[in-house]
Amino acid sequence: MSSQEFIGPEMSPLRLRDVTVPHRVWMSPMAQYAAGSDGKPTDWHLVHYGSRAVGGAGLIMVEANAVGALHRTTSADLGIWNEEQATAHRRLTSFIRERGSIPGVQLQAAGRKGSHQLPWVGEGQNGSVGVAEGGRQTIGASAVPFGDLNAPRAADHADIDEVVDAFARAARTAHLAGYQVVEIQASHGYLLHEFLSPPANHRTDEYGGSPQNRMRLALRVARAVREAFPAEKAVFVRITATDWIEGGISLDEAMMFGKELAAVGIDLLDVTSGLVVRDTHARPPTQQGVHVEFAAMLKNATGLAVASVGQIDDLSLAGELVASGRVDAVMIGRPLLRDPYFALRKRPKDQAAWPRQYRRAL
Repeated sequence: MSSQEFIGPEMSPLRLRDVTVPHRVWMSPMAQYAAGSDGKPTDWHLVHYGSRAVGGAGLIMVEANAVGALHRTTSADLGIWNEEQATAHRRLTSFIRERGSIPGVQLQAAGRKGSHQLPWVGEGQNGSVGVAEGGRQTIGASAVPFGDLNAPRAADHADIDEVVDAFARAARTAHLAGYQVVEIQASHGYLLHEFLSPPANHRTDEYGGSPQNRMRLALRVARAVREAFPAEKAVFVRITATDWIEGGISLDEAMMFGKELAAVGIDLLDVTSGLVVRDTHARPPTQQGVHVEFAAMLKNATGLAVASVGQIDDLSLAGELVASGRVDAVMIGRPLLRDPYFALRKRPKDQAAWPRQYRRAL
């Protein structure tokens, strides 16, 4: 039986600038909280991401990496702000590329969602770590806390300039580390999303109020990252399609933001939603492919490539979505935590797809 018989539309390559991703089933960034205080990747990260590369994911988006020491969510976050970290990351990027996958990394500033507990300690991500317990003062668009976490200090203009510089430095460090793609985290309630979303942004200066003002920081970051990362490599933005709450970001605003990102030179929108406030009603509904239609509308509005993330746990569905043209790729999250070989499950007899070390099991 020919290996071509196993090739569906989701297994076709996608070229973004000079980066050719071998197929459209990608690993979504998912924090492991397994780094030390230095923010460097550990053996856990090598095995975790290496397994998914062996398992055939077309692109491995390494979890959110803090763009600076003050921008971590926890003391166990990965970081990508210095050359020592870049050297440690090369173990990951080298192995991922050896297996034929594309290494990418998400760049993040935590904002008011910083200084929280590890997910398995106490109240987890809803539990704050006070300054007296080794936590830190966080910054936000405004002095509005996220749930029970520490109240942030409203970022001043010096803080804002530092954030832009930190993202640019992180992009340069990511290049040194061997990443071929960087993704800017502008969703899920972290700092850039806080500036974008009215429930978290009560500012009255040039970074608050109108959509154009609320987009200002994220667009400054996007320009800085695009300029800092090599022109032949790709830059993604994880974008919020809707906040799911009255007064939050609407799809119309998301499309406006997406058009501005296209003008900056961003290559792909990674489409998600919600989580700007701690409210069960501000989360995506339980629905297969919940963000697909949002992604399709953003693709049509911006002309950019799009990926949809969230509640896609079937490779046949992934193939249907790519074949329909509504999305260019799918970001797979929890299914890849459960099964490192998720991307190979439709190819149980395809000798060429599986590592030679495993072929005797086929």
